[in-house]
Amino acid sequence: MNTFGRKFRVSIFGESHGEAIGVVLDGVQPGLPLDIEDFTADILRRKSGPKGTTPRIEADIPELLSGVYNGLTTGAPLTILFHNRNTRSGDYSLFNAVPRPGHADFTASIKWLDFNDPRGGGHFSGRLTLPLVAAGVVAKKMVAAQIRAELIEVGGVTKAEALREEALPDGGIEEKDQPANIWRAVLDQAMADLDSVGGIVECRADGLPAGLGEPFFDSVESLLAHAVFAIPGVRGIEFGDGFQAARMRGSEHNDPFDRVVDSGFQKNALPSKNGAGGVNGGITNGNPLVFRVAFKPTSSIGRPQETFNFATGKMTTLRIPGRHDTCFALRTPVIVEAVTAIVLADLMRLI
Repeated sequence: MNTFGRKFRVSIFGESHGEAIGVVLDGVQPGLPLDIEDFTADILRRKSGPKGTTPRIEADIPELLSGVYNGLTTGAPLTILFHNRNTRSGDYSLFNAVPRPGHADFTASIKWLDFNDPRGGGHFSGRLTLPLVAAGVVAKKMVAAQIRAELIEVGGVTKAEALREEALPDGGIEEKDQPANIWRAVLDQAMADLDSVGGIVECRADGLPAGLGEPFFDSVESLLAHAVFAIPGVRGIEFGDGFQAARMRGSEHNDPFDRVVDSGFQKNALPSKNGAGGVNGGITNGNPLVFRVAFKPTSSIGRPQETFNFATGKMTTLRIPGRHDTCFALRTPVIVEAVTAIVLADLMRLI
């Protein structure tokens, strides 16, 4: 449903064009310093505006409705609310009869007997990743680890390839902070073609203790995959060597142990490499947790598409109006970080 976790439980609510969206967090560690400014940096990383992202701009100012007193978390359920202001619901009236290819328009109407809110994708919208990011801000405060995700590929072009293409005449690189500047040529071409592109995000969590997770159904990989696939548009996840491991020999993929690190409360025998991505048997091994997430190209594109009109019972040419990302993967690294922190916070609460 809309809730994830056991001891640290995350419940999201709302629709893209409804009055508000938000999240309720249960199992929050009491005594954490928390105010509105704590959310600013991560919310800005998800925010639209740069090249390749939707022109829909929202204030995205969080309201802390419960669970905080005198600037500290109380341990009671923490509720965070975001109001929707910049909506254009008329852009979506067409999709009741002509569901957009690649979107949840059709499946939502089947699942919820046509009572679903179709505006802006309703409850299925990428807008609902904002509460996930807010939950991630709190979860990061609870997790004794450094979690960082970055975009490493867009439209089939790696970051290294894109930086070489964007090299300045004097040999320098104008990278700046925005991925849109790195993959400028890829985005410009997709926009010129009235099309979209996907991307790959790599996430790394350093400083995790060995021993988190369980075998089989509650393995670290299982829980992370579960949470990551809650992000709209995810098409795949791989850990460590990932799919490349299927093309390797055991002697290449194995991670021999070669050193012991005393963390103060336990000793970690760290592997000399990290083909497993920091997990063996579903349990963290003390190495950095490393995985990659594949995001599909945005489904709403400007290019005309031939699809079915359920009102007329005939094929039709669909031209999608509205404001959409050319590459929504540009905004996803902070979302991947958030769900990673949520999973790790829950695992640590279970210890």
